[in-house]
Amino acid sequence: MINRVFQLTIVLFSMLSLSYGQDTNERTQFFPKVELSVENIPNKENLWVFILAGQSNMAGRGLVEPQDTVPNNRVYTLNKQGNIIFAKEPLHFYEPTMAGLDSGLSFGKALIKHIPDSISVLLIPTAVGGSSISQWLNDSIHREVKLFSNFKQKAELGMRFGTVKGILWHQGESDAKTKEAPLYQIKLSELFYQFRKIIGNQETTVVIGQLGSYSTNPLWSKINDHIKYYVSTDQYSGMINTQDLKDKGDKVHFNSEAQRLMGERFANEFIKLQH
Repeated sequence: MINRVFQLTIVLFSMLSLSYGQDTNERTQFFPKVELSVENIPNKENLWVFILAGQSNMAGRGLVEPQDTVPNNRVYTLNKQGNIIFAKEPLHFYEPTMAGLDSGLSFGKALIKHIPDSISVLLIPTAVGGSSISQWLNDSIHREVKLFSNFKQKAELGMRFGTVKGILWHQGESDAKTKEAPLYQIKLSELFYQFRKIIGNQETTVVIGQLGSYSTNPLWSKINDHIKYYVSTDQYSGMINTQDLKDKGDKVHFNSEAQRLMGERFANEFIKLQH
């Protein structure tokens, strides 16, 4: 299987190099041209499921580069049709005109270094840019996605294939407003209760990413205070620091290097919380 995957990877890169000059859009020039289906899906106990949720910095706005499309034979994702494929960035498909590099593949590749070789990882994308926490709680339709219902549907699909081990959450930029910010911690607590209720386990690990330090909006730091406080009240949650990470030049979205580092930090924090 491993040899076959990497033979296909070589073919893929050949296709990418041939098509390079034909794609004038910098954002999409290195997007994968083909999907690789997973033919031998592990049994449920050997497939760990992680759900990626939140808004644009979880959905991914980084520039996808060739290294981000190299698959690993133990890291999978779901495509738009709900089929299991080998994970290659971008993972999220809800906003095709804005999709970019997220932290998912980096997380998966970092995680498998710390878990038994018999375990594979299934990453399930559910994040939608610009979504507020109230929209998640109210199951609002945002950018043509019914947020909470979609999470529920994808989580249930993931549970058919494997065991949900964790939720990765990055969101809060849309709540960094005078009226919304003070309520963030309460809403976060309620949302994670509802997420875990879907999964059927109130001890499911949740790892939360801080908002970036590069914003000119002072309320971003208030959201980070709420996240830090929430984590102090929930022994099954953790937080990753992002204060040293850089934006892509827009003061809103993490750049590619930052996304890859976030993935590694999500993995390290998840492992730490298992002990």
